[in-house]
Amino acid sequence: MLSRIRSYTQAILERDPAARSVWDVVFSYPGFHALVLHRLAHPLWNAGWHWLARWISHWGRFLTGIEIHPGAQIGERVFIDHGMGVVIGETAEIGDDCTIYQGVTLGGTSLTKGSKRHPTLGKGVVVGASSQILGGFTVGDGAKIGSSAVVTKPVPAGATAVGNPARIILADDQTRREEAAAKLGFSAYGVTQSDDPVSQALRGLIDGTATHEHQIALLWQAVEKLACQIDPDCVPGDASRQETFEADKLNQLVGK
Repeated sequence: MLSRIRSYTQAILERDPAARSVWDVVFSYPGFHALVLHRLAHPLWNAGWHWLARWISHWGRFLTGIEIHPGAQIGERVFIDHGMGVVIGETAEIGDDCTIYQGVTLGGTSLTKGSKRHPTLGKGVVVGASSQILGGFTVGDGAKIGSSAVVTKPVPAGATAVGNPARIILADDQTRREEAAAKLGFSAYGVTQSDDPVSQALRGLIDGTATHEHQIALLWQAVEKLACQIDPDCVPGDASRQETFEADKLNQLVGK
């Protein structure tokens, strides 16, 4: 148990730049307190002492604002950052090195007792603030759940889920290379590059329109040049031959 507690403190020191020391973590981090109390309640639950386990879990919620059912299975080096409003259900499973932010729910959609009602998080999963993961499915290793996402279906390993209902975006090779080069174990709040398909589609349309604008301007310049070669006295028309489409500003509006 002590080794598991040390793994929690080490995870916080590695992932939270606000953590100054082990003492800071031990005395000031509600996520750490909630996990320590869960380490007391979970063995009692497995041993059949359900009332005592729930009582310890209840005090953990009262003291930290984090509700973890004593039946939930939590791995090593898990970090619950801020933590207020986090709810983790009875049959939830959280793998090693996961990061969970405030307001997250690992909830169930079934009322059948004894069934697998809550999600399973693989290793290294990042769950952004106010996200809801509902159901007895698996979120694969290294996946990221964007803030305020509502996930009701499995998420492949390394993918990102964003939106309500969540859309699944598979990780691209460039992002993986950048992460490997920077040796980053996780992205804060589940935020990644190019993770919103709606913004990607809008940026594609904007870039395509900018290209068409450029081609039309070149065509007008060629037509005017040919017209003036035929008629030396020609006067340039009023048609626009310059690019006026501000693609960069529009891309900034959609989050490029």
